Amino acid sequence: MLVISIQSQVVHGHVGNSAAVYPMQAEGVNVAAVPTTLLSNHPRYPSLRGRVLEAELVADLLKGVEERGLVEQAAVLVTGYLGSPANAAVIADFAERARRSNPKLVYLCDPVIGDDGRIYVADGILDVLRHRLLPAATLITPNQFELELLSGIKATDVQGLRAASAALAGQGRTDVVATGCELADTAAGQVETILCADGQVSRFATRRLPIRPYGTGDLLTGLIAAHLAKGVTLESAVRLAVETVFAVLQRTQEQGSAEMRLVPLPMSGPRA
Repeated sequence: MLVISIQSQVVHGHVGNSAAVYPMQAEGVNVAAVPTTLLSNHPRYPSLRGRVLEAELVADLLKGVEERGLVEQAAVLVTGYLGSPANAAVIADFAERARRSNPKLVYLCDPVIGDDGRIYVADGILDVLRHRLLPAATLITPNQFELELLSGIKATDVQGLRAASAALAGQGRTDVVATGCELADTAAGQVETILCADGQVSRFATRRLPIRPYGTGDLLTGLIAAHLAKGVTLESAVRLAVETVFAVLQRTQEQGSAEMRLVPLPMSGPRA
């Protein structure tokens, strides 16, 4: 069981691969982690060190992934924060090659663009996501803001969410997991993760906690990828991932931490 995970990496905190790799490993899944950035911390801190990696370096690392035969071994490919339009293009090239080399590969695209009505990625990344990465994906995990932005459809109720998910899926066989959702009929004090797959909608609600640590979407995506790599059905993978993320957030709140408390990872369901 192998997941190739292409995301940001930080020294302090848990976002990108720094949120996803350990939880995937704790679930018994091997991970080939490729960084798109090397930063001291999340950019919303008062200071930031490090940089977005050069596209030539990212391309070279991905070439090494291919040379080691990891594409053929992998069950799931994950992409998250891309860093730059040049990195996005390089990663799109890799994803397209990987899908051709390994037709069984599940490509899980987390279209990291923004949240709370604000875009925080570089100009040009959105175009690569829309025109290359999303069409190549088998599973997409946008938050509610990203779902609406990418589809151009308001997802304020189930009908709108279905329409927005269908617009992202296009003509391909692509499923959508919408995160951080508050729909018109979402119960007060709750937040939902909603799966649209095979024309069906599955809703997973948890209590909304009064904390907003960074990287919860990256953690959720990593856990979904790990469960899929282990052969769990998509609906069960989403349910298990939601349960674990909520347990992490509960512990984070109890400890009064600004960053997620991942260790030890709360386990949902049987271990590998």
